[in-house]
Amino acid sequence: MASTSKETPEDHRRKWDVEEYEEMARQRLEEERKKVEDSQHAQPPVKRDFLRRRDYKVDLESQLGKTKVISKSAPLSDQGGYYCNVCDCVVKDSINFLDHINGKKHQRNLGMSMRIERSTLDQVKKRFELNKKKREEKKKEYDFEQRMAELKEEEAKMKEYRKEKKKEKKRKADDAGLNEDIDPEMAAMMGFSGFGGSKK
Repeated sequence: MASTSKETPEDHRRKWDVEEYEEMARQRLEEERKKVEDSQHAQPPVKRDFLRRRDYKVDLESQLGKTKVISKSAPLSDQGGYYCNVCDCVVKDSINFLDHINGKKHQRNLGMSMRIERSTLDQVKKRFELNKKKREEKKKEYDFEQRMAELKEEEAKMKEYRKEKKKEKKRKADDAGLNEDIDPEMAAMMGFSGFGGSKK
């Protein structure tokens, strides 16, 4: 603290006892070390699961294109943006929401670490066999005759559509032809030359 020696008018600055402050700093550091050591001994390290695949589909499109009235007093889940019920937070856009879901904080709250379990040789072989079986099933599902029937159906629909278009054009042409049957003198007397301009 300040020295108690009488200060001279020429030397009006405070004098600090450096040794006393060094001792206080040492004591504070020792207390902090003890607190850290006590907290480490009191709590055993948390064992977290390995990182796993999501077993659900992330919903990003359900609220797309919808308008919503947001008030300040509304709960977080009703506010604008993407709500994470695990971490109880709102993220404003889809990219940041995906970053949050894949991030360390979210995975910790789910009880997982960011470490991945190493696959054994047997697991890899089983996965290859499973993928091979899926490919073979897809090949079996592809039926040539069924595909040909679908193509014929599509062609029939296109023909029907073209026929409808032609009929519509004919109707329009017939309607335009009716307009030409009007007497030009009568049209001039009424103040117009025709009902519509049709070019043939």
